[in-house]
Amino acid sequence: MRTKLCDQFGIEFPIFAFSHCRDVVAAVSKAGGFGVLGALAFSPQQLQIELAWIDEHVGGKPYGVDVVMPASLAEGAADATKSQLEAMIPQKHRDFIEQTLTKYGVPPLPEGVAGAESLLGWTPSGGHSHVDVALKHDIRLLVNALGPPPADVVAQAHKHNVPVAALVGTPEQALKQVAAGVDIIVASGTEAGGHTGEISTMVLTPQVVDAVAPVPVLAAGGIGTGRQIAAALALGAEGVWTGSVWLTVKESDLQPAVVEKVMRATSRDTVRSRAMTGKPARQLRTPWTDAWDSPESPGALPMPLQFMATAEAYSRIYRAAEADPNSNAAQLAGTPIGQIAGMLHSVRPARDVIFGMVQEYAAAVDRLDALGMSTA
Repeated sequence: MRTKLCDQFGIEFPIFAFSHCRDVVAAVSKAGGFGVLGALAFSPQQLQIELAWIDEHVGGKPYGVDVVMPASLAEGAADATKSQLEAMIPQKHRDFIEQTLTKYGVPPLPEGVAGAESLLGWTPSGGHSHVDVALKHDIRLLVNALGPPPADVVAQAHKHNVPVAALVGTPEQALKQVAAGVDIIVASGTEAGGHTGEISTMVLTPQVVDAVAPVPVLAAGGIGTGRQIAAALALGAEGVWTGSVWLTVKESDLQPAVVEKVMRATSRDTVRSRAMTGKPARQLRTPWTDAWDSPESPGALPMPLQFMATAEAYSRIYRAAEADPNSNAAQLAGTPIGQIAGMLHSVRPARDVIFGMVQEYAAAVDRLDALGMSTA
């Protein structure tokens, strides 16, 4: 399983693990993979705390940070203040959100309890703030999603000897990323959780590999087993980018009620919906996503307005689900997740997941070797 990315980053296995949970990031890196912390959910101040914790607990192993710098936003949003953005949210959307929450008995937040921060890293200024914080730490990779990173960000990372990776959903996007100075391409198939395109991983990966060679490519989208890693390397990838598989590990901070939903889910229980951010993102299908995709929906708002409009609603939903996992309100609780949901049926330590992947990869390669010998 050793590829040139293993040598470049000093890792045992070319398994890159995206997670918003610092414990998962540290555990994967310590197990020989490469953990990547999603910065989007944190303020710059909280990101500083998270990265300081990882620095103390990763045992000197390499890790990275993933930021979001959308290439396209709502008209006028790029330079708008938070209050100006709030004013762009139509009242009909606010009414629809409250009506949906009321239908499922989701109570308001208690007095004095604040909802989730509604803006965070969804704008260029937020993404730049995350980059500034990340590069003050010993990160070994900076990853950008939702478009080519700005030229100044690429230059800033390279000045710190930090390579830049970026997620793509088409070969054309991959070429734009390389032109922008990106060092590693993550070919993210439609099976992936979160923001994703329409091309499957099996089809997308070799197209991107061929398009950007010799730039290294990580295959992503529905990957969480050793057999899939073997397939990805056979397609020309230098490693894999994983995410959903870490939602059910012991170290995950995903709410227990949602973990139970994930472990009951099949691969058909996810949906690409604009309900969360305004851009198509694969997530667990719930009455909340159904509501936004229904004829009664006012339609999702463009980024970053959709998340700003729904941030407090998510806080209310998760708080209600934690209080009573069997309540009507808990039905609305979901998470970004890929189609590999249908293969996640137990809670194991991240280290065991890594070692299970490696063992299954070896068995898959042995099987292919045997098939090759039998036809010689």
